[in-house]
Order: sequence, then structure tokens, then C-alpha cells
Amino acid sequence: MTGTMMTVMLVLFVLSVPIAIAIGIAAIAGIHFHTNFPLLVAAQQMFVRLDSFPLAAIPFFILAGNLMDVGGISKRLVEFAKSIVGGVQGGLACTCVLTCMIFAAISGSSVATTFAIGAILIPALVKHGYPVAFAAALQATSAELGVIIPPSIPMILYGVATQTSIPELFISGFGPGILIGGGLMVTVLIWCRIMGWGKNDGDGRLGFLAATRQAFWALTMPVVILGGIYGGVFTPTEASVVAVVYALVVGLFVYREIKPADLYPVFVKSVRAAAAIMFIIAVAGLFSWLLNRQGVPDRIAEWLVELFDTPDLYLLGVNLFLFVVGMFVETSASIIVLAPILAPVAAKFGIDPVHFGTIMVVNLALGMITPPFGVNLFAAAQVAKVGIDKMIPYLVVFIAVVFSCLMVITYVPWITLFLRDLVYG
Repeated sequence: MTGTMMTVMLVLFVLSVPIAIAIGIAAIAGIHFHTNFPLLVAAQQMFVRLDSFPLAAIPFFILAGNLMDVGGISKRLVEFAKSIVGGVQGGLACTCVLTCMIFAAISGSSVATTFAIGAILIPALVKHGYPVAFAAALQATSAELGVIIPPSIPMILYGVATQTSIPELFISGFGPGILIGGGLMVTVLIWCRIMGWGKNDGDGRLGFLAATRQAFWALTMPVVILGGIYGGVFTPTEASVVAVVYALVVGLFVYREIKPADLYPVFVKSVRAAAAIMFIIAVAGLFSWLLNRQGVPDRIAEWLVELFDTPDLYLLGVNLFLFVVGMFVETSASIIVLAPILAPVAAKFGIDPVHFGTIMVVNLALGMITPPFGVNLFAAAQVAKVGIDKMIPYLVVFIAVVFSCLMVITYVPWITLFLRDLVYG
């Protein structure tokens, strides 16, 4: 059955069938040809996979991100970030990275970050003389911080799939997110010096106090959300609802940039994005259930233990494997299918489950900026109106930076676990 399912899925991938549909058809083929189950079991297992309270956070975080974009929060965060790092050569490129880091602490979605921040900063970068393909590649790469810095939708999925504490996963993302963000900012500063870009990046920059005053309500949002989670006031799922209410109130009554007529398009856009993710989770859950019934995770675990006889070698093998998987399979589907297989093996090697979950999320986030199926690439290309092929020369450098950071995160667990141990010690 496993062979049939994998063959059908790979053939459909090659034929450019959407990933969720390919996984679903492969699972149904496995049920039809190799079991006596009625096809009704497919619907039952898909429902079971979605019948999880933490998953309710996904549509609400997506909606919150879209409301922030329409409500003027994104624009003010850009001005605030620019007031901090925008005064040097290459400062506008650094502003892109820093704004994505701040926005990530609110939205939990890399795609939402790409659209919300890219719509403002890509035109600004081009206006200041940066190549449009560079601007798009930088935005796509910076936006992946949206799934590393908490709150993070992929971390919620990993927590649900492996029964790992979601608040602990969230707090473990700060160290890696700051490391990657810092690495990207150093890279673009050096790059801009070499290429002569961004010499006038400080033009029109607000002073720090003025930008902070203007962005006060926007900056308070992550404090409310993350403070509420770690203060025990509400769960990560409830925090997603708080984020929606906060973004709506600020956009409607404080900044007054959301009009009643804007709400319906925002809701439609959010529902479509959330439905796509939920469908992937459902069919990937069915696929994973069938693999578990065949004992595939146990056999893979035994093989990995034989092949990689130390924790360091296992982590290296997993990183290389996930890097390739991330190029072809959507992040949510990869986590739902692979986390229940790989995490138990990591536990046998004594690897902390929170550390391993962070490694998985950071690695698969790379898949968002690697061809051929990098979702951030398509979003940034759409905003910048540039071909992905034009972005690749710049992406190679950014991917190398992020992968280098991933190796540091993998083999220096302190970066991931310091805050977790400090708070939950």
C-alpha cells in the first residue's frame, strides 16, 4: 500500500496537480486498492485530524494579519523599523528584515507577512535604486521569519502532531528568529556597501520618538498577545482571537483606516487562505494515518537508528532530508506527515522535542524560498511583478545565510532552549 500511495503522489506532483489534492488522491488509492475499508473512512479520518482546538488558531492568525495590512498597522511598523535601522547605507533593506521580524510576532504566517510588508517595502526599495529582483528575494526571505518567531502556525501544527507544548515551541522560536534576522541584516549591509545600493535610504525617515509614537498601538499588539500567552492569561488559540479583536479595534477606531466596506473582502481572503491550509492538514492527516497503520514510522525509525548512530549524524541527515522535501512539499503537509515519524526517533537519541521541533520548522521554512514550489517566492513575485527566475541569483545568497544559521541552531541547542528553560525551567 505504501508503494502505491507514494507512486501515485509523486506522479501527481510531476503532473503539477495541487499538493493537497495529490496527497488526498494517493491516500484514497491506498484505501481502495489495499484495504477493505469503505471510502467513508477517508472523510472520517480527515474530520478527526481537523477536530483539534489548537488548529482554530490558524484561521484567526491569518485574519489578524490581513486586518493589520488593511488597518494601517503594517505601514506604521515599517516607519518604526526604518527609524531604527534606516539611516545607514543599506538601511532600507535592513528595515525590510526588521519589519518582518516585528510583524512575525503578530501574524504567524509568512505569506501574510510577504503581502502585508512587501506591498509597502518592495516599491520603496525599487524607488531607492535597488534591483526589483533583489527587493523581491529579500522580502520573500525575510517573511519566512513569520513562521519562526512566535506565534507561528507551523509550530502549532508540530505541537498538535507530536503532542509537544505549543507555548514552549513558541518561546523557543525567539533565539533562532533573532539569529536569522541578524544574519540577514549583516549580509545586506555588506552587500549594499559592495554594490553601492541604498546611499539615500535615510531620506524621509521619521525620528525614533515620532515613529514610536505613531506606531504605539501597533507595537503594543505583540506585547498583548505574547504577554497574555506566557502570563497564563490565555492559550495560544485564544491569543489568535485576541489578535483579531485588537487589529479590528485599532484599525476601525484608533487609526480609522478600516472602513466597513473593507471587511467583506478581508474575510473572504482570509477564509480562502485558511481553507487551503486546513484542507492540506486534513488530507495529510489521512495519509499519515494510513502510513501509521502500515508501520512505516517504526520501520523508518529502525532504519534511521541503524544508518545514523549518533545524535549529531541524525540531525545532519534530517536537515539534508528536510531541505530537499521543503523544495517540493508545502510546509504544513510536511510537518503533519513527517513530524510523527521523525520526532520519536529524535527522542530515542535524547534530542529535546522542542529543540527538534524548532529545527524542523526553521528547515521547512527554507522551503518557502526555494524553487520550484516556494510559496513566498510566488507571493513576492506577484507583489513585485517580477519573474522568479530573476530572483534566483539573489536567493542563492539568502538561502546560504539561512542554512548556515540553521546549522548553528541545530548544533548549539542553547540558542533555542535558553528562554524556554528560563521561563519553564
